[in-house]
Parts: sequence; structure tokens; C-alpha cells
Amino acid sequence: MEETINLRNLFLVLRKRLWLITLITLIAAILSGIISFFLLTPVYQTNTQILVNQAKSEQQLYNVGAVQTNVQLISTYNDIIKSPAVLDKVIQKLNLNSSAANLSSQIQVTSSQNSQVAQITVKDTNAKRATEIANTTAVVFQKEVPKIMNVDNVSILSKSQIATSKSPVEPKPFLNIAVALVVGLMLGISLSLLLEYLDNTLKTESDIENLLKLPVMGVITNIKDIPKATTHIQRPNATASLTKRGDTFGS
Repeated sequence: MEETINLRNLFLVLRKRLWLITLITLIAAILSGIISFFLLTPVYQTNTQILVNQAKSEQQLYNVGAVQTNVQLISTYNDIIKSPAVLDKVIQKLNLNSSAANLSSQIQVTSSQNSQVAQITVKDTNAKRATEIANTTAVVFQKEVPKIMNVDNVSILSKSQIATSKSPVEPKPFLNIAVALVVGLMLGISLSLLLEYLDNTLKTESDIENLLKLPVMGVITNIKDIPKATTHIQRPNATASLTKRGDTFGS
């Protein structure tokens, strides 16, 4: 006979093992908080903006084709910014103990669609160093572009400020704790249901009926243990006195 669990039985199962669910949830949240606040290294983020725009003379009018060309060049510039040709010089200027490949993994270059502005975003475990890397990368790239592309159409729109990168972007302790609470709750519920499924002991009359396929004719109620009667057998006194009979019958 296929076993089914209704909502009431499910609620009873969860209530019976509420302590287990609560314990697992709290342990998950506490571990997440300890790891987020004390073990993970904070990561800071900052960004610098550059503008890709060919310098125009006074006689030169707005050219839609030139703008479109600058927009298309941004994709190429994104790759150049993260190339060793630029990053090796950044490492030399800042005396960084890193390789171009490692530094490239810290840098992300993005731009909005059809925009001539590109944003250089840098992540580092030191807020000051992140700011220096972002600004130096923009300066080096601006100087190297004319040599690489034979065009001088890059200008720095805004520099990174250390004040804007004081708060770490990683880790996010409260978000991690919230996720750990949800995961711990789901794990506790799953474990409770698993333990209930593996528990094959007979607890109710219906369990016996389902097992034997026979109706229950009678039930024996619980009887408390009767304390054992204690008996005390008095041993005869070995030194019991004997009644002394008189050997004189009268005067």
C-alpha cells in the first residue's frame, strides 16, 4: 500500500524535530557570520572613466561616422587596456608584486551600448592600491594608444578617488548570513523528513493495520510499573530467653 503524507502529518513531523531544524539553521548562520567577518579578506572596488573621442578643430563639425567609429573602437580598447603592453608598465610604475595576468583578473572594462565612455573597474584587497591601479592604468593607456593604434582619441573623464572605495564590496556578511539561514532551514527540514522516512518503528494502531492488513481488535493501555513488594522475614533470636519454671509449688 502506497504511503501518503498529508499536511497535518508533515506539520507533526516538523514540530517533533523542530529542535533539529533550529539547531542546523543556527549553526549555518553562525558559521557564515564567522567566515564572512573574520576569515574572508575584504575586497575594495574603484573605477576610472575614459572618453574615446577624436579631438576636433574649430572648423570640424559633428561627424556621426566618427562617433560610430569611436564606439566600435571601445571593444578593441578594452582588450588593449588588459594587455601586457599596458599592465606591465602599470606594474613597473607602482612597483606591484604581481604579473600582468594576475593584474588583468583584477580589472574589468565596461561601457554602455553606443557610448563613447568606458569604465575601468579595479578590485583589490587594499583600497588605496585599487585607486592607484585604476588611475595609473588610465594614464598609461592614454599614453600608449597613439603608439599602438596611431590615433589620439582617448582622454580621462574622471579619476578614481580613494574616498569612494573605503567600503568593501566583498564579502557581504549580512547577505551571506541570510543565504546561510535559508540553506540551513532547508537542510534541517530535509534531514527531518529523511529521518522520519527511515524510522520504521510501529507507533500507532494505524501503523499495525497497514503492516498486517488486519483490523485492530483491542488495545492494551500503558500500565505503570508496580513497585516490587518487599518482604521481611524475621529470623528467630538465637539467644531467646526460656521461661523458667518454678520447681517449688508453694510453701
